[in-house]
Amino acid sequence: MKHFFSIIGGMGTIATESYVRLINHRVKISKDQDYLNYSLVNDAQVPDRTAYIKDHSKPNFFYDLKDDIEGQDKLHPDFMVMVCNTAHYFYDDLAALTDVPFLHMMRIAVHNFVDNYPNEEKIGLIATEGSIYDHLYADELEKVGKQVELGGPEIQPMVNELIYDNIKEKGVVDKKLYHKILQTMHDKYGCNVVLLGCTELSLAQEKAPDHPYNVIDPQSIIADVSIELALKIRNGMDPKEATKKYLYK
Repeated sequence: MKHFFSIIGGMGTIATESYVRLINHRVKISKDQDYLNYSLVNDAQVPDRTAYIKDHSKPNFFYDLKDDIEGQDKLHPDFMVMVCNTAHYFYDDLAALTDVPFLHMMRIAVHNFVDNYPNEEKIGLIATEGSIYDHLYADELEKVGKQVELGGPEIQPMVNELIYDNIKEKGVVDKKLYHKILQTMHDKYGCNVVLLGCTELSLAQEKAPDHPYNVIDPQSIIADVSIELALKIRNGMDPKEATKKYLYK
């Protein structure tokens, strides 16, 4: 297969399915050959990311992802994307395993926020406890001079319920709960923009977008970037030249 990219997914599977659905439906097509070429690794056995980040005695998810990256590296894709926010905890170690351009979904989302909301000094963040605990998004936002608002103690239990009890366990999106979280972040904590720091939350946005709140959706953003890069490379641009604008440090 020529001119393809690799998707490291399965964290979780339903969220990865959402990403694939986005790229398949957003690319402009008139025939089968207009769709993008990609290799999907849906590694559903990757250990829980949040569990390890909060307690290093739990199974380390790095080694599963290492195997996935090294396996895809042998296929020589044009670039790689990992559609799990919390898994970016090991981004630097994983990127060092390959010379293939490896997009950083979180950094791309943060720069999208800066570009599209230049006058906003802070952004609300809802994410897994792992991402919150290790400041994964907070550190990236601090690099660009932005502040993070996490909300009060009532926010994380609602986010956990939406991510784990509803989407991961039952495969459903609780629309009312998702909208309630956004409303609380906006009305109570003054967040004009909310960052969806988990791909399950991106799935919630895909399934329940009918609300008045501004969101930064990393999975939606990386889907658009994937399409942009894949088409440029298909049309003859060198992969490293095409991807360099998105390889933020």
